[in-house]
Order: sequence, then structure tokens, then C-alpha cells
Amino acid sequence: MSDFWVFGYGSLMWRPGFPFEEAFPAHLEGERRAFCVQSYIYRGTREHPGLVLGLDRGGSCRGMAFRVAEAERDAVLAYLRERELVTNSYLEVERDIRLERPARDYVRATTYVVDRDHPQYAGDLSRAAVLAQVSDSVGQAGSNRDYVLATAEHLASLNIEDADLEWLAEQLLAAPAA
Repeated sequence: MSDFWVFGYGSLMWRPGFPFEEAFPAHLEGERRAFCVQSYIYRGTREHPGLVLGLDRGGSCRGMAFRVAEAERDAVLAYLRERELVTNSYLEVERDIRLERPARDYVRATTYVVDRDHPQYAGDLSRAAVLAQVSDSVGQAGSNRDYVLATAEHLASLNIEDADLEWLAEQLLAAPAA
């Protein structure tokens, strides 16, 4: 079998939670990082949902590609399915991504895109709507605010620009934590 790759664009970038052999910044065309998934478990509740990132149609996304050893493939897939498909608001797909390393080669990677037909799909929200929803939402994995700030910090450490995420992090840092 060939190498098994996973593409992360949100919390998988800074907290993959699975063993990998190597990781590289990578680029995905045709989908973009967006706060488009209402979180009822990890970063909010049904009564007060948070918002988490999803890959939504259009644009492109820089993230991280993780190469997983063949011996770990099944265990990593089981872990990812338990983590990412907890409410089935994402679809597990394979996409071609370009690794940002000297060879700049393309690999096929497993990733998770938003299911636009799922009730947790929030659509294309304004910056103000996203800020209002994430500012004080809390779920089993912690505050939505912390999720946003950790993701923004990690993207900055990799020199990955995301204007909406950077604006959101600035607004959250300027306001007192709830």
C-alpha cells in the first residue's frame, strides 16, 4: 500500500492526537477553512452552540499534512472517525493536496469537509455573527474562545495567513474572557 496522509486545517494542526512519521505544511485547492459548523459537544452545547472550523466549498486552504505509518493506518482512521464524525456534521473524503516542501509534490490525503445538508451546518456567517457565537460558548473540550486563539496562534507560527481567523482572534483578545 502507499503512504497514508491526513490533512488538518483546524485543531488537527495543533493537536493531531495520533502518531505520524512526518508533517509538512500543505495546500488544498477547491475548499476553504471557515467557521461553518455549529458545535454541540466539543466547543458548545445544543442550547448554546459554539462554532468550529470546517472545510467548505470554494477557495483554497493551507494546513498540515501528516504522513502516517502503514502499521498505524487503521488505528488512526478509527481515532479520526471517533473524533471528527461524532455528530456526522463532516464527511470523510480524500483530496489531492500539495506538500510545501522542496519537491512540492501532490499526495492523496484523508480529510473532513462540512456536510452542507447537516443541521449543524451554519453556512457563510458574517465576522460579527461568528464573534458573537464563539465569544462565550463552552463545551466538553473547553471554551470556543480558546479553540479560536489556539488555532490562530498555530497558523501564525506556520506563517499561514487567514484574515478572518486573525480578525476574530484580535477581537477575542481585546475583550475580557467570559
